[in-house]
Amino acid sequence: MGANVSSLENPHGFIHAKTPLVMELQSKHQWRSQYEASKQSDRLVVIYYTAAWCGPCKFIEPYVKDFAAMYTDVQFIKIDVDWLPEAAKAFDLIDVLPTFVLVKRGKEIDRVVGAKKDELQMKTEKRRN
Repeated sequence: MGANVSSLENPHGFIHAKTPLVMELQSKHQWRSQYEASKQSDRLVVIYYTAAWCGPCKFIEPYVKDFAAMYTDVQFIKIDVDWLPEAAKAFDLIDVLPTFVLVKRGKEIDRVVGAKKDELQMKTEKRRN
């Protein structure tokens, strides 16, 4: 694996990254900048909508980090809907958290609603090419 990945594995068998590979957006400016950049790229972007109070979000968080380490050609972005509600409105986010919106060229191409790690991995794998 790459230089950003340690040799330690978690109990689930996934690899832990030494450095964060999930970009956490905390401002409107960051959101607008990343969204505009995504419109110009064929790279898959997985937007992880979460909230600090969300139990299922806490459950799936380690898996999201592991997927980001596994799929280095995919950009993973984390957005707390309480901090950036306008980012949630960009894709007509429903009230279920976590929600993952898969985006290419600024357009939604798929979605995973809920803490469904197997579905998230399958759709990421399918849509990354």
